[in-house]
Amino acid sequence: MRVLSASGSSMNAPRVVPRQYVTAFILVTSLFFMWAIAHNLNDILIRQFQKALDLSRGQASFVQVSFYLAYAFAAIPAGYAMKRLGFKRAILTGLLLYALGAAMFYPAAEVGNYSFFLVALFIIAIGIVFLETSGSGYITLVGDPSTAARRINFAQSFNGLGGFIAPLIGGVFIFSGIEHTPEAIAALSPQALQEYRVLEARQVQVPYLSLAGILVLVALLVAVTRFPAPRARASATGKATLAGVFAYRSFVWAIVAQFFYVGAQIGVWSYFIDFTKEVTPLTPEKTAAFYLSASLLSFMVGRFIGTYLMKFVAPRTLLGIYALINIGLVTIALGTSGMTAVFAVGATSFFMSIMFPTIYALGLEHLGDQAEMGSSLIIMTIISGAIIPPTMGYLSDVQSVQWAYAVPLVCYGMVWISTRLGGRESRAGRAVEQPA
Repeated sequence: MRVLSASGSSMNAPRVVPRQYVTAFILVTSLFFMWAIAHNLNDILIRQFQKALDLSRGQASFVQVSFYLAYAFAAIPAGYAMKRLGFKRAILTGLLLYALGAAMFYPAAEVGNYSFFLVALFIIAIGIVFLETSGSGYITLVGDPSTAARRINFAQSFNGLGGFIAPLIGGVFIFSGIEHTPEAIAALSPQALQEYRVLEARQVQVPYLSLAGILVLVALLVAVTRFPAPRARASATGKATLAGVFAYRSFVWAIVAQFFYVGAQIGVWSYFIDFTKEVTPLTPEKTAAFYLSASLLSFMVGRFIGTYLMKFVAPRTLLGIYALINIGLVTIALGTSGMTAVFAVGATSFFMSIMFPTIYALGLEHLGDQAEMGSSLIIMTIISGAIIPPTMGYLSDVQSVQWAYAVPLVCYGMVWISTRLGGRESRAGRAVEQPA
């Protein structure tokens, strides 16, 4: 890659991915795809478990509570494991835990027990915490710090691909296409109702067992691949401590931004199918799942476009612009109905596309050899997925799904505020990028 100097002469720019890391980079990037499958199948499970296990929206939201509580329990241990065992072994640990949890869906469906499913989801999520902490850290640290935001946005683009494919898998293999109204459910005999719920519960078995097999194969590939160690980074403090990482304003506001962003993303996607069914009642579940998939396709495309735009627009500035656009889109979704509201919610995915990796990179950019600690803490903020979606679920039970989307509206506002305050001079005295 070459750029022009101010005088018009050509000079070498840092490689986004240095040559010695290319093979490991490709393999780690594939993990972004794999963990996106689990994250976005949860949106399908929320709807499916309402039918299979006779749950309300609020009760079904415990799919996300169980999943994202793992981030509170496992993020710090995953960071220490990454530091002590190295990136490769931490990644292998994550893959095997993820596979174990996915395999547990088979017996959970056989007994039709919601608690069993929640335990399986918790184990899946612990594995993914190891993958996200080690995978995101590796991608961020293997090249020049000036290209970290572009590098992780590129890798996260494949997270978007997994997000696009997951609802398709759910729509085709998990949703049976059998939809009963409450009146039709009440008219079924106890035996017919039990058979219906058993059929719906077993719909998850083949997809999750297949996922477990794929994960084992990926683990084998990781095991035989060489992972060069990332380059050492200088640190302003020289110690990986909580006080050290929280001395940076950019890191503190990255924590705030990531907490609210992740909660918004998970909430928007968790109830997208229910939202679509509410504002367009004649839309079948499978069609609503395909609308969600289209929204997540825009998320993937947005990652590639955002990565390109960062060649010309500072990452923090672009992040702030995208947050403002999503504030406008959710406002439209709250004030309209029909396909206009569906489109407005769906379009937020495009502008969410750069948020997670950009916030992550901005939070780590000044941490040096404290990056592992910082990475664990930023990943821990994903616990908001156990807080914000249930808030939306219970609000939708007492009010409506549409008005539950006022919650992500507030979240996008906090992301925008974070871009403004996090770009000022750091608390450690280091000048950092100001948003335009």
